[in-house]
Amino acid sequence: MSESKKKIEKLSGVKGMNDLLPAEAVYWEQFERAVRAMLAAYGYRQVRTPIVEHTALFTRGIGEVTDIVEKEMYSFVDALNGEHLTLRPENTAAVVRATIEHNLLYDGPKRLWYMGPMFRHERPQRGRYRQFHQVGVEALGFAGPDVDAEIILMCQRLWDDLGLTDIRLELNSLGQADERARHREALIAYLEQHADALDEDGKRRLYTNPLRVLDTKNPALQDIVNAAPRLIDFLGDASLAHFEGVQARLRENNIPFRINPRLVRGLDYYNLTVFEWVTDRLGAQGTVAGGGRYDPLIEQLGGKPAPGCGWAMGVERIIELLKETTPEMEADGCDVYVVHQGDAAALKASVIGEHLRSAGFDVIVHAGADGQAGSFKSQMKRADASGAVFAVIIGDDEIARDVASVKPLRAGAGEGQRSVALDALASHLADALTGDSSSDAADADDGESSGGHTLH
Repeated sequence: MSESKKKIEKLSGVKGMNDLLPAEAVYWEQFERAVRAMLAAYGYRQVRTPIVEHTALFTRGIGEVTDIVEKEMYSFVDALNGEHLTLRPENTAAVVRATIEHNLLYDGPKRLWYMGPMFRHERPQRGRYRQFHQVGVEALGFAGPDVDAEIILMCQRLWDDLGLTDIRLELNSLGQADERARHREALIAYLEQHADALDEDGKRRLYTNPLRVLDTKNPALQDIVNAAPRLIDFLGDASLAHFEGVQARLRENNIPFRINPRLVRGLDYYNLTVFEWVTDRLGAQGTVAGGGRYDPLIEQLGGKPAPGCGWAMGVERIIELLKETTPEMEADGCDVYVVHQGDAAALKASVIGEHLRSAGFDVIVHAGADGQAGSFKSQMKRADASGAVFAVIIGDDEIARDVASVKPLRAGAGEGQRSVALDALASHLADALTGDSSSDAADADDGESSGGHTLH
């Protein structure tokens, strides 16, 4: 076989890093609209950080003895300058880094939010991918339980706005460092008594990060975990008062919750309040959002001590819930589809499309192969499939009369086809879309005929 006849290899996407196709994008668009509206209602402002950060940011911020740092990060050495870099596996550390670097807290606390892709090298499964997307909030500079409760209430408002049910709230407190130290000592002593029963992961973490042993998903260890010393029993008065302050605000807002003394989250920077929103509708990947307070993190990353709290939610998991709630969701159609026939009409259609877009309409102008627009019938099929409310039709006859034919395509958009002067086209469509059918510029035509129309 000659070189020119060799078959070109088809390339595929990277495993666990998925394409977002138009049929699914409609769910993402609905979610993003609801998120932006909710965040605006609480006064949060967007921040965007790079996808690539120095590896040290995550080893120091997340903790070296965590699944993320030990097994899941996409890290590499920059071949040009030898820097150790990592695709961000989460974004709280990056937002805190940006806050410190740009001195965002110099004029007071900040409510920030972000949205974007994260990367972890895990076994892909439903709702859990190697490139996944998160929306998150970070409330920086606020020390009281009121903001802890606020960020939890935000999630409930979003579930309500999206029509999602069967998502429940689990709550715990990790207290402060000295309280965790006392609990850690008691926990190690307890786990040493059951060392032979621990799995390899538990044995590895027994002395490095015993709190994470409580977060095991191994069913064989659940009895051991359930009988382990509880961190909440080691909390002092201040930590308990903070925790009660969060609960009181949730009760006042009628938000049900369950205190889960085994809830520890997977990152080392948490203290005091931690929480997760979980569901039984996604199998093993039941956590759709989680977060809590991380007061030590800003100082830990080199900034002046300041409190912080926040959450992140997995977008793919929420999209899965949206699909179950609304199995068939159609994308919003455009306002106008411009149909044309003939060379002069093709040029005029382009001008009309730009004019209508400038007037605020969403417009598709029919495009054909090699300048051939196709038959009127095929164009009208495309117009109907586009979801457009109106077809605007241009042919030689319309050009000669300086008009366009406007044909309603949807129920409630009016009846019959009309000829409309081009200089009045935008105002006529605006009136028609808002339900005002009276238009001095329109002359009603009967049926499909358009006064000598040549496109039929």
